[in-house]
Amino acid sequence: MGNHERKHVRGIFSYAQEITRLQLGDRYAETVDWMRTLPYYFENEHVRVIHAAMLPGVPLADQKEEILCGSTSGERELTTLFPGEHWHDHYADAKPVVFGHHVTGRQPMIRDDRIFGLDTGACHGWNLTALCLPEHTVHSVSAHADHWSKVKVEWQLPVLKTKPWRDFTWPELAEAIARYSPGSDPATRSWLGNLEKWAADLRSSLPTLAAAAHRIAGELTKEEMRRHPAARFLFQARNGRLDQTSLAKQCPTPGRTIDLAAALGRSLPEPPV
Repeated sequence: MGNHERKHVRGIFSYAQEITRLQLGDRYAETVDWMRTLPYYFENEHVRVIHAAMLPGVPLADQKEEILCGSTSGERELTTLFPGEHWHDHYADAKPVVFGHHVTGRQPMIRDDRIFGLDTGACHGWNLTALCLPEHTVHSVSAHADHWSKVKVEWQLPVLKTKPWRDFTWPELAEAIARYSPGSDPATRSWLGNLEKWAADLRSSLPTLAAAAHRIAGELTKEEMRRHPAARFLFQARNGRLDQTSLAKQCPTPGRTIDLAAALGRSLPEPPV
């Protein structure tokens, strides 16, 4: 169990997890169920194996999962315990320990034939390294490409299309567009441009929605207004308390704006697909 698997199991989605969920498609749920079965460590007479780290001198069964898998909180704790050092600088047991997580460079980090750091950056286009037991023979092969850089670009647009843009506040939406646009490929920039226009069109519809609420309020009785799906807005309009500014405060997201339009008998577009 590594930090990435743990995120899937706990339902925490960073960019890498969002990509994986889309890549697996219908198999995602069963794959996460498999991840739940993964142990946090392995040990036999030859070796101890962990994903990221351990506290020297503490039996594996007593280690914190956060430290073993390299979660953010586990990394913070190690930094506090070993400022300016690494946990394996203090590993004194005779039994070898093998770990990954932290890229050691193109070559593995091997110390005293007891400490084996095997993450040699395969996902970044460097090497994939393995340790064979019980001989403790190390093998490395070169990666064919910088896979992570390639995948980040290829999957950016599919991931963006899954985000709940309807529920973003207007400032959050603008900030996200500004954050994702630089460095994106032409197709992604074009889609983000359409998203920006969609948001602008929705916001520009607010005066029209306010006018519609005033018109409907003037045509209905109080009892009819109470039964109307936009009753709150209609009563505000009837009482002279509904204008573009107050409507903008009550419609802080695209979704709220679209829903209000539907309640007033108007149709506004959903996010671009």
